[in-house]
Amino acid sequence: MDILALDPATKCGFEHSSGFGGVWDLSVKQDESSGMRFMRLYAHLTEIHEDHGIDLLLFESARNKQHARTVVILARIQGTIELWATQNGVEYQPVSPMTIKAFAGDAKFTKEKMIKEAKKHTGRRKIQSSDHADAILLLQWGLKKYAGATKPVFTGGLPEA
Repeated sequence: MDILALDPATKCGFEHSSGFGGVWDLSVKQDESSGMRFMRLYAHLTEIHEDHGIDLLLFESARNKQHARTVVILARIQGTIELWATQNGVEYQPVSPMTIKAFAGDAKFTKEKMIKEAKKHTGRRKIQSSDHADAILLLQWGLKKYAGATKPVFTGGLPEA
């Protein structure tokens, strides 16, 4: 099963089960509409789907309550992910940040500890950022949860806690 894991944000961490990942910069550039952020994300998802396949799309369902603008952007990014998956017949599952951190070892892990855990889980020396680390650990969680599955099963409802 081909799985893509995302840590959605303006700096969007991603990791594919075939062994590649990184960070997409979805920033809006000068003289661009705010919709370009979502068009870039949509294009990246389409490219990976065409080149490597995606059977299951996992994404961190973060809720940043500090800044209203951030919450709106995250909601729109997550909406774009769900729209893309629905239009392309790809199962998707939102996963809470606490689930990913608990899988890594501690629900109170800092960004630095998440990077360290991602390195330990993959044996990689270089992780591009904490966003990339979160995507790696989300993928590892998904691979463990769906090990041996030939077809993903979306549990529906609220994201896992």
